[in-house]
Amino acid sequence: MRAASRPSMAKSLTPLFRPVTALVLCGAIGVLATGCGTENVDKARGRVLFVQKCGQCHTLAEAATSGVQGPDLDNAFSEARANGEDQDTIAGVVKAQIDFPRPSTTNPAVSMPKELVTGQSADDVAAYVGSVAGVPGIGPPTVPGGPGAQVFANNGCGGCHTLAAANSGGTTGPDLDKVLPGQSAAEITKSIVDPNAKVTPGYPANVMPQTFKTAIPAPMLKQLVAYLISSTSGGKSKG
Repeated sequence: MRAASRPSMAKSLTPLFRPVTALVLCGAIGVLATGCGTENVDKARGRVLFVQKCGQCHTLAEAATSGVQGPDLDNAFSEARANGEDQDTIAGVVKAQIDFPRPSTTNPAVSMPKELVTGQSADDVAAYVGSVAGVPGIGPPTVPGGPGAQVFANNGCGGCHTLAAANSGGTTGPDLDKVLPGQSAAEITKSIVDPNAKVTPGYPANVMPQTFKTAIPAPMLKQLVAYLISSTSGGKSKG
């Protein structure tokens, strides 16, 4: 990496490393200098892992995730990318933060967990984030299944829920193939816009975002609910 480019990257690290300690910064620069195994990474796998493991805490436009517990990764890296930092450099910084999260506490509200992903999985996630974070105008890829499937994908639902029709395997929230059959459109809508109204046994409250009522326009919400009903064959169409 060019020495002249490091100040711009260091500036962009501020929202990502909170706080930026000397140890983390040195670790990040070390990774930048040596790379993070980007020759044999699987970015598609990295995307799936990011949505499942990281999306509930981080916003990343290409992954259609909107978590606010951690930094917005598009904002964290947009300036660095605009200043000419390449994707391998950004991937190195991400890998350093995965390997050495700061601050490190037992409170998930203020600290990223250690070993959230490790080994090849960490390399895949870092390479994926490095390739998409802060790219101007980027958005999630188009998915098959109609408009409702796109709403499901755009809002990162697959990162937390299993749904066979969407090829998603999230486990943070209930398996939709198991819990949605027999539910009406009104019931499913209620669970999206007011998720704490009825929490599925075995899952904690306050995990699913409380903002979908305003974040998803009403026509798209109807498309999403229709998609969920048709995909889980057994949901009631009326409601």
